[in-house]
Amino acid sequence: MTQTLDEFAATIVPAQMGNARIAIDAFITAYNKGEAELLDIRVPEETAVWQLNFGLHIPANELPARLDELPKDKLLVVACPLTDRSNMARSYLIAQGFNAKYLQGGLLGLVDRLKGVGAQDIRLDR
Repeated sequence: MTQTLDEFAATIVPAQMGNARIAIDAFITAYNKGEAELLDIRVPEETAVWQLNFGLHIPANELPARLDELPKDKLLVVACPLTDRSNMARSYLIAQGFNAKYLQGGLLGLVDRLKGVGAQDIRLDR
């Protein structure tokens, strides 16, 4: 069920802000269980320089035209290098009826967490 912007704005209160984000380790756990999907919203110029080999890749500006590619039965964890764009995209997805959070620490934090032996913590075969 979609929300109007007015309905969505009414939910923006300090008590709910913790529900807007997910910590990196909590994301990894949910992803490995098949309960969450990573949504990388970077533009092609960014993904040409460095990319992840898992998750969905849909630039934020293409989301309205590509909503049908997103799972409705999983938590969407929206991510960009930091968190600015991902929080805006998360807000849009919530208004469109999706269950979404942004990745606290962004993709840079995720890559840092998964470097070296940390890479074995993410299941790519799920």
